[in-house]
Amino acid sequence: MMVRPDRGSNLIQNALTALKVPDLQRRFKFLLFALAVYAFGAHIPVPGIDTSGIERFFTQGAGAGPFFGLINMFTGGALRKFSILALGVIPYINGSIIVQLLTAAFPKLEEWRKEGEWGRRKLARLTRYLTLLSAALQGFGYLHLFMNTPLPGGGTVLPQDLSIWQQIWAVLSMIAGTAFLMWLGELITERGIGNGISIIIFAGIVLRLPGELAGVIGSAISGGVPWGSVLLLFALFGFTLVFIVYVQQSQRRIPVTYTRRMVGNRIGSVTSYLPVPVNIGGVIPIIFALAVVSFPVTLVSFLPIKFTLPFVSWTVDMIQVRSVIQHWFTPGGSWFGLLLYGTMVIVFTYFYAAIIYRPDEIADNLRKWGGVIPGIRPGQQTVEYIDRVATRITFAGAIFLAIVAVLEFLVPAWTRIPESQFSLVGGTSILIAVSVALETMKQLEAQLLLRQYETFIK
Repeated sequence: MMVRPDRGSNLIQNALTALKVPDLQRRFKFLLFALAVYAFGAHIPVPGIDTSGIERFFTQGAGAGPFFGLINMFTGGALRKFSILALGVIPYINGSIIVQLLTAAFPKLEEWRKEGEWGRRKLARLTRYLTLLSAALQGFGYLHLFMNTPLPGGGTVLPQDLSIWQQIWAVLSMIAGTAFLMWLGELITERGIGNGISIIIFAGIVLRLPGELAGVIGSAISGGVPWGSVLLLFALFGFTLVFIVYVQQSQRRIPVTYTRRMVGNRIGSVTSYLPVPVNIGGVIPIIFALAVVSFPVTLVSFLPIKFTLPFVSWTVDMIQVRSVIQHWFTPGGSWFGLLLYGTMVIVFTYFYAAIIYRPDEIADNLRKWGGVIPGIRPGQQTVEYIDRVATRITFAGAIFLAIVAVLEFLVPAWTRIPESQFSLVGGTSILIAVSVALETMKQLEAQLLLRQYETFIK
């Protein structure tokens, strides 16, 4: 099995050339305007809530650890400010994942997926409904988690005496923020450059980088952080960046011969290849695993701090229960939690790859276009061969994602620089930034090739 990087040496140069096209310049200006609106909205606080304990939670409490730092990273830092965009686009990602799972389980949704633009609109509408439902559940989850989480100096992150109307108003504000981001992401996809939701996540990570970098260097100058830790951080950052770029560009190429093709003035065969990327699932398996490990902590946050079990008259202190769960089942708490997290990333990588990568459809498309894999019979043998290759290459991708995921928690321990101080300290944030940047540059290159082709036709 050969894995080799995708050769795109002129990718950046072509992307920069594409930005000189007037239409793409307009799209780029709209993208900058949309990101400015997003950055402004991230600073609008949730109305009616005293959020003074939020900053203490992320600097002194459990939020200073890499687990909540990773969740805060996905929201572009809005969760730490507890703004109306505190949920970020995570509910939309959850809604999209649920729709993909339902599509694989229900034939009716599978029919929608194959029915072109009409079916895609139906699935998009279902995704929006599930996004709002996920935002409501996550909003109440965060609110109750912060209301029942104690701070080191006493008190809780959010006041416990919030009325039901204050809670509803706060959750509705966060739902509205998620709906706004979903709408903004669709506008970026339509009128801007790249995938809107991915660009928003990318912007949330990158826009924080200059301030965090200045803060780390300032801490080193003042003596708060050793210079050795800063140098180690930059060395690990560079190594992780190169490692992620190489793997993201790597693929297994299956040779394919297309018959009945016009070659000059005669019918002949053309040899091409079928690319199987190493990282088929992208960052989605990590989001899956993160949602699973955060579920127990969120669940117990809905229970009272202390309550008495019926019949046995035992008083349960939920603060201690929550501390035990955070220690043993969250990646930043213990080695067991870290190992469990990495294992779930591997499992979800295979699970998600089985959903989105369908060898039967690929084999059917090859048959329709006259494609044949040398030495493999068309039909079931082609399906089994593609499935076998995808399964093997997915193992490499699963190990890669597991390494990237656990680096998010190992690097802060090695460098003693918390993720709340430098969000690109781990691998997940770098993976997202690299993936979005590469995909956007490929789209720019495709736009440039399209316009060159249209000019040639005219």
